[in-house]
Amino acid sequence: MGRVSQSRGRSKWHTGTFRLAICLMTILLLGKDGQVGWQLQRSLAPHGAVVACARAQCDLSDPDQIRSLVREVRPSVIVNATAFTAVDKAESEPELAYRINAEAPGVLAGEVAALGALLVHYSTDYVYDGRKTTPYVESDPTAPLSVYGRTKLAGEEAIRAVGGRSLIFRTSWVFGARGENFVKTILRLAREKESLDVVGDQIGSPTPAALIATVTGVVLAMVRHGQPEKMAKNEIYHLAAARPVSWCEFARTIVSLAGQMPGFNLRLNPEAIRPITTAEYPVPARRPLNSRLDCTRLETDFGLQMPDWQPYLGRMLQLLALKQNGY
Repeated sequence: MGRVSQSRGRSKWHTGTFRLAICLMTILLLGKDGQVGWQLQRSLAPHGAVVACARAQCDLSDPDQIRSLVREVRPSVIVNATAFTAVDKAESEPELAYRINAEAPGVLAGEVAALGALLVHYSTDYVYDGRKTTPYVESDPTAPLSVYGRTKLAGEEAIRAVGGRSLIFRTSWVFGARGENFVKTILRLAREKESLDVVGDQIGSPTPAALIATVTGVVLAMVRHGQPEKMAKNEIYHLAAARPVSWCEFARTIVSLAGQMPGFNLRLNPEAIRPITTAEYPVPARRPLNSRLDCTRLETDFGLQMPDWQPYLGRMLQLLALKQNGY
């Protein structure tokens, strides 16, 4: 993955107004404290003044608050890294999930179109039903199985219906050192249990938040410089790490790597993680069995190659080990 080396922009939040450094452009980042948003603060900084907002500073369930923020900042780019991501909870809170995942992106797209700006938005593998036997390409029919998937797809459609400039990245199985995710859940269970059942018939690509942020920065830099020339006003790309695995295989790798590092004190061995079927692990929201995303279009258009997720996992575990040991 290439690095973007430009002068670093700076931004400050000050008594309700924004003091912005003079630089190439202003980027409004929503969801700065999430897994991806935390990483984006660094990857976006070389491209301009980043105004990074947490959920407390911009509630995406409130359209008026969204409009007020955007009109105050008047950004060149909005990067929306926030969403209602509690997949099972969305089944019991569909209205809130719809406001955040579907209505808010449409409001953002409308504001972006009025400014002549660019919207970068993140979607999910859950827009597919998982029945396909090969990796999904961007043009494949969507058929979400859950409220979460349906609201995320509605967000994509709302953005495209507005007709402004947008980049939508569909990604899958996101993990990182920040926030809660599957990796941290498995580590917690591995300290508590000597055996564990994990779903083995759902296949996808664990995707590091750091990779998503890096690719976003690279793509943004190239789009600003007119590459690729064939880009339309609205684009959807699949963005996921290489080497799909099952949740069970992912869990075994987590435990295997963590077991080789000091400080985790795991009771669980990788061999004691048993695969079970989706039917044997009932949850409120249905998941696609096949979440593999074909990233050929992204790689071809921007000269990228999606890396394996395991080295990123190793670095994440090293960071967590250092924190647990007081460093």
